[in-house]
Amino acid sequence: MPTQKKMLSYASVGIGGLGIVLALSGGPLGVFGAVFSLVGTLIAAGLLSYGFITKMFNINIVSSTEDYEIPPAQDVIVKHVGSIYYATSFLNIEIYESPTSQIDEGTYYNEFFERAVSNLRYVSKIAYIMYVEDISKKRQDIDTKRAELQLKLQRERDKGDPDPLRMDKLQAELKEFDYQLEKLIKGIKPMGVLAYAMTTAAGISKDAAMTAARAQAEQVRTAVSNSLNVEVKKLSGDEMLKCFEWERFFPTSIQEIEDAVG
Repeated sequence: MPTQKKMLSYASVGIGGLGIVLALSGGPLGVFGAVFSLVGTLIAAGLLSYGFITKMFNINIVSSTEDYEIPPAQDVIVKHVGSIYYATSFLNIEIYESPTSQIDEGTYYNEFFERAVSNLRYVSKIAYIMYVEDISKKRQDIDTKRAELQLKLQRERDKGDPDPLRMDKLQAELKEFDYQLEKLIKGIKPMGVLAYAMTTAAGISKDAAMTAARAQAEQVRTAVSNSLNVEVKKLSGDEMLKCFEWERFFPTSIQEIEDAVG
């Protein structure tokens, strides 16, 4: 069954064909025919070329790749199979090393990861894209972030009534960067990690599937965030589409990864 994008493309081709007929008739109708032909051809070409028109004007007609649709909220991807709708949601996972990894990196992380998986109520996928970072750039980033944290910590200490929870958080973050810096000094190559989670829900209607997918995504967010002590956020728009694309083709170089995450 043709998607809405394809139907619009066919209609645009029809307009272009009508324009050609009118253009050949000559006279005033010929001028309008030429315009119709040009507009119809451009719209058809744009719609058939990966939604160029919708992207250019920042609008969302149906969206996307072949049989997949993206709702106006752009926070899930929907597919209709038979009488069932499927909706998929993506979440970004901010992975960082815990200071406890100084003791036994593998054991601690495995325990935390097993805890996260055991807390998931739905079938979910957690994907990692790993790469070796540039050491000099990593060192510069760490030094910059350490300086910012030290400044924030000093400002908090200078307050008449400093917030102990905020101070603990800043000190923990500073300790983590100290640990990362220590590893660089020892010659251990920094490993970059992009991680995201994916969960899919089914429903007898599009709205039912989207509602279920959003609820599942929230449960996955809570479970992973609490178990791994990381920041997890639901993705939408271009960020969501990047993860969807990575399910088929992922970045092949550090530069591509940096361009993707900004």
